[in-house]
Amino acid sequence: MTRILEGIPDYVRQFERYVPSRPDAVLMRQYGAAHLYRLNNNENALGPPPLAREAIAAFPAERAAVYPSGDAYDLRQALAGRFGKSPEQFLVGNGSCEVIGSVIRAFCGPGDAIVTADKTFAVYEWVAKFSGVEARLVPLATQALDPAAMLAAVTENTRVVFVCNPNNPTGSWWNRATLDRFLAELDGRALVVLDEAYREYLDDPDFPDGMEVLERHDNVLVFRTFSKMYGLAGFRVGYLCGSLEAVDIVRRTHIAYSVNMLGQIAATAALADDAGHIAATRQMVAAAKSALCDLFAALGLEYVSGAGNFVMVRTPMSDTLLYRKLMQKGVMVRTMTGFRYPNWIRISMAQAPAMEAFAKAFSSVLAAP
Repeated sequence: MTRILEGIPDYVRQFERYVPSRPDAVLMRQYGAAHLYRLNNNENALGPPPLAREAIAAFPAERAAVYPSGDAYDLRQALAGRFGKSPEQFLVGNGSCEVIGSVIRAFCGPGDAIVTADKTFAVYEWVAKFSGVEARLVPLATQALDPAAMLAAVTENTRVVFVCNPNNPTGSWWNRATLDRFLAELDGRALVVLDEAYREYLDDPDFPDGMEVLERHDNVLVFRTFSKMYGLAGFRVGYLCGSLEAVDIVRRTHIAYSVNMLGQIAATAALADDAGHIAATRQMVAAAKSALCDLFAALGLEYVSGAGNFVMVRTPMSDTLLYRKLMQKGVMVRTMTGFRYPNWIRISMAQAPAMEAFAKAFSSVLAAP
């Protein structure tokens, strides 16, 4: 085994692996909690839309023995109908994370680089680094992606620029004018990925719709997901859309059969039944954010609340210590040191009982001597 390990590239050896959280039952035993409110992963507490629930419940067990569509055929047809595009412009993956990997493999090679923000969805950086691709990280400006600084970071070996819009974890977003100006000044020198994982949480006419933008810029790819608004995180279904030529290149590096059958069925059903679900989710998120922001303001704490179903707050103690104390009270949050926000936590919005439990636990921990 020692011999085998000798040939491991340095960029793999030096990469620090991601450690997922343990199952709820294990965590509850570990922290002595009788219940657990998960407010750490920006999941939709309302779950999936009604038609998706029905499709999941109706799934016949014998179909588990059959391979799924290798390229999510039916789901791509549904996406094409929804957005007025060709099914061949869509590629479906095992969550957006797999699609990120496919894009980097397709467009980047040795000596190439990507550009992204230093405080954004970390998977862009991770996949680049463990693939041997340089990740240039651009600081935020007033908690938002800085278009001028990102343009300045683009050099002749930059192949992909990742723009998380709205940004996770700050919720900031570029409006139409900002994005149009950025794309004009970039002038096609690199591929631009618009990651719109939280797009459905926004209802602002000034938000640039990536599906329209990519029709005017053939160097733009758009990422979206069924994990957030659609409440299907457990099935891992994400997708990208772009020009026929760009998507064909990405498809060559993409693993076929990677999206399970039930996930494809549930996502297709969810897409056909989203109007009421989106409205109800936005209402839940708005109510939870209002209550949480009032709490943080009353406590005199700095917080960031933009688009998306999450809020960040700076705390007067270590975020990892606060995490452990909240876990003992049955509330799970996201520590933000890994996002380069030490002593901040991020809280996912949920229904009233969960938010009330967080407020009570959070206030109690901060008040303790």
